[in-house]
Amino acid sequence: MKKGLSPTTGRVMLLCCAMLWGGSYPIAKVAMGVVTPQWLMGLRLVGASTIMLILFRKRIVPYLNKSIIIPGLVTGLTYWGTMISQTVGLTMIEPGRSAFLTSAYCVLVPFVSWLLMRQRPAARNIVAAALCLTGVGFVSLGSGLGGLTIGTGDLLTLLCAVIFSFNLVCLGKWSRVIDPVALTFAQFVTAGVCFIVGASFSEPAPNASWLAPGVLACLVYLFLGATMLAQIMQNVGLKVTPPSQASIIMCLETVFSMVFSVLFYGETVSGAAATGFALIFLAILVSQIRLNGRLLERVGRKAR
Repeated sequence: MKKGLSPTTGRVMLLCCAMLWGGSYPIAKVAMGVVTPQWLMGLRLVGASTIMLILFRKRIVPYLNKSIIIPGLVTGLTYWGTMISQTVGLTMIEPGRSAFLTSAYCVLVPFVSWLLMRQRPAARNIVAAALCLTGVGFVSLGSGLGGLTIGTGDLLTLLCAVIFSFNLVCLGKWSRVIDPVALTFAQFVTAGVCFIVGASFSEPAPNASWLAPGVLACLVYLFLGATMLAQIMQNVGLKVTPPSQASIIMCLETVFSMVFSVLFYGETVSGAAATGFALIFLAILVSQIRLNGRLLERVGRKAR
């Protein structure tokens, strides 16, 4: 990180990170019109791992020993489960819908942490979970209030959110003893290998259509923009931005995804779905914001 980096620059970097991630949903949807899901993710992660090793060799190589095997396998397999369920689900639903359903992981993390690390969730986490569940209900509504219609794509994307919450808790636990960059590298390599092996057995081999300019542009965005550049900006931005501010800025990923999907992919949003998206976003905010005593007192005075 550049010495003297200002908090404002850090916030801008996190905002750009959220924009890049938000744009990855419609871009991936377009790419998967030609490239199959597992090949897409396998090439993306193997490419990202290679670049990481080149850029951060001094931080990665010292940890490449037996101590990283179990953490690398667990985080890699949970990341693989996260991405395969999300990517396959994305072939069945719209990009903006996928982004909001995936974001449910923000609400689930405290409960997974309670399960694995005995850290009891706060009251706001329970409120957030109720809001998120209600939001998912609205998203799953068919036409008007005619009935609930949760499709396979929705279920796979919600499964992605569940597995991702386990992945994040495991990353948080092991990053205390292993350099986060080295752990991320091990995670990407493990997941990348799983994707390549899976694609080799279950998907058609790469062909000349993957070299079309539009497809290559999508792949470059996903490899360099949404994976490497976004990760670097996140790591740098988090060093100079208070966690409470950073979490709110990064929540905007879902909003950017919906905006980009509507503008460039042509996604349409029903009234019920829009209500659900708003409730899910509110749930994310509630789960991330911690009100201190002075703020509560100030809000109380204004309310009176």
